[in-house]
Amino acid sequence: MHWVKLSIDSPPEFVEPLTQVFTEHGEGGVAIELPGGHNPDEGESAPVPERVTVTTYIPHDNRLENRYARIDTAVRLVAHVGDVSELRVRVVEEEEWQESWKEHFHVLRVGTRTVIVPTWRTYEPREDDIVIAIDPGMAFGTGHHPTSRMCLELLETRVQPRDRVLDLGCGSGILSIAAAKLGAAEVFGLEIDPIAASVAGRNVRENAVQDTVTTDEASLPHPQAAANGYDLLVANVSAMVITELADHIVRVVRSGGTLIFSGILDKQQTEVIERMTALGGRFDDGLTDADWVALVGRVG
Repeated sequence: MHWVKLSIDSPPEFVEPLTQVFTEHGEGGVAIELPGGHNPDEGESAPVPERVTVTTYIPHDNRLENRYARIDTAVRLVAHVGDVSELRVRVVEEEEWQESWKEHFHVLRVGTRTVIVPTWRTYEPREDDIVIAIDPGMAFGTGHHPTSRMCLELLETRVQPRDRVLDLGCGSGILSIAAAKLGAAEVFGLEIDPIAASVAGRNVRENAVQDTVTTDEASLPHPQAAANGYDLLVANVSAMVITELADHIVRVVRSGGTLIFSGILDKQQTEVIERMTALGGRFDDGLTDADWVALVGRVG
């Protein structure tokens, strides 16, 4: 199968809108190339770049023309207000597509203990590290996107020993694996994309948490997701999915159970909060990163 690589150079202030466009219409996530050469562990800050390269890929199939047209139109609109480059287009083989993503993913520390390690990188863990080995394949979920990072940070402080956790839209399985390694007794990951569901299963086995984590190519409602069956539900999906599945979400989480929602743009959070509040949810905490929001609440 052939893939089309789309990339663009942009000033930092336009990376966020371009990333949103690439995420919506691309496939397999978005790579953002930033300058390296600094050591966060030594208190060094990342240099502020003049230009940033944003890249995504789209499959060369019957949806190619429509996807490309939408991305191209959005890029042209951004170009009216910012000094962004022309959209660069290159056709690549699937094998090259898979290998090219690996160049962009490095070891990433999130929160205080969680470390995401691509399976092709080496890392010597510290004593208290929770190491998650991830090969995203063609699935979303490397921990580098703000929505994933915020979920991982929140799971660090919210998962309690012996919790039953439901990961709605589990993607690569990264959040399910994190919950298991943070002490959850049972984790159920649901993912409607068949490729991502397969990737999640493989990553679960790679991290040796298959006795704790089960994944399925499905969504809510689900026959194995019993009413009041979970202490915590995490959903790194769109605001639309959360609002559409709100009734089912409330049903499967016990009274007093924790909700962690991400994948939500700042302008969409009111809609999500109002929908969940109408069903008895309460939201009083969360995180923000640029235009993205992660919400923390409780059922009942």
